[in-house]
Amino acid sequence: MGHLSSMFNGLARSFLIRKGKDIGNGDGREAAEAMAKEAKKNDLILRSSGVINVDGSKNFASVFSKRGEKGVNQDSFIVWEEFGCQEDMMFCGIFDGHGSWGHFVAKKVREWMPSSLLCNWQETLAQTSLDPDIDLELDKKHQIFNIWKQSYVKTCAAVDQELERHRKVDSFHSGTTALTIVRQGEFIFVANVGDSRAVLATTSDDGNLVPVQLTVDFKPNLPQESERILQCKGRVFCLKDEPGVHRIWLPDEDSPGLAMSRAFGDYCIKDFGLISVPDVTHRHITSKDQFAVLATDGVWDVMSNEAAVEIVASTVDRAKAAKRLVESAVHAWKRKRKGIAMDDISAICLFFQPSHVSQQVHIVSCTPK
Repeated sequence: MGHLSSMFNGLARSFLIRKGKDIGNGDGREAAEAMAKEAKKNDLILRSSGVINVDGSKNFASVFSKRGEKGVNQDSFIVWEEFGCQEDMMFCGIFDGHGSWGHFVAKKVREWMPSSLLCNWQETLAQTSLDPDIDLELDKKHQIFNIWKQSYVKTCAAVDQELERHRKVDSFHSGTTALTIVRQGEFIFVANVGDSRAVLATTSDDGNLVPVQLTVDFKPNLPQESERILQCKGRVFCLKDEPGVHRIWLPDEDSPGLAMSRAFGDYCIKDFGLISVPDVTHRHITSKDQFAVLATDGVWDVMSNEAAVEIVASTVDRAKAAKRLVESAVHAWKRKRKGIAMDDISAICLFFQPSHVSQQVHIVSCTPK
């Protein structure tokens, strides 16, 4: 794995030479943005409901979003196949905006994060010495994970700072969550800021398909989150007409009432416990792992992990998997939350195995929560 840094630099350099540019000054961000433009031109980037299925790729992504009943759809998402001009990499991200400028904030973070992550990944690789004498595969995997983790932490800090400086987007009282996955070969690296959720569908030893939650829903009442907020003089409590919905508030004002403890933007409360630091994890994908679902809280507020996995797995046409999941969540919302305006609902279904393999597993029967 020690050749990764030179490989990325070589890709970026050859790409920009073809474009008549010089990156001798080490402008990795420029190279990453140029790669994004080229990928979009080659239909390797998806930013609307649909599918990405590149010939020869192990990945198949189904994406769908439905506007809620609160106004403009504030959810944004992106799927980038051959991420960073590398055939074995893919980037998926889903962003749930909130506040009056939330849809603008979500789109900006969607625009900036992939290129910034590529840039920071390149820089972190260049600064990291992968010891070629390390024989233990576990140690190499740990080093690779640390490179992605450091890259994600740098990226989220840089994106949040850039967003604060942006003059055309008012993110003082608005923000967005961000849930992203990078698939690199047989590994996935998951970074979560907020309360969207990623769930993996894997095959158990008895042949049943079971869910594995890959992320934590960062709500203000989680012990580690609540402790940080209170130490920063913020407050956490539920409104009387919303029992069980914990929100974060300013010390002396019943505002802004955010229902998540991590987000980009929302600078009115960044000094009082809200952070944009990602929780980064990884997993080795095996033949037992079938697909992952990335979805905004509009899905998980009305549906269990088991129900989501069952719906996706039982959809014969994988291209329609995300749409069927979202529409099932819409029906569940109307049934369980009568009188409450439906949230925007979005999902990405990322399949890891060829369709003839994934259809051989048994589906555990379950009911929505």
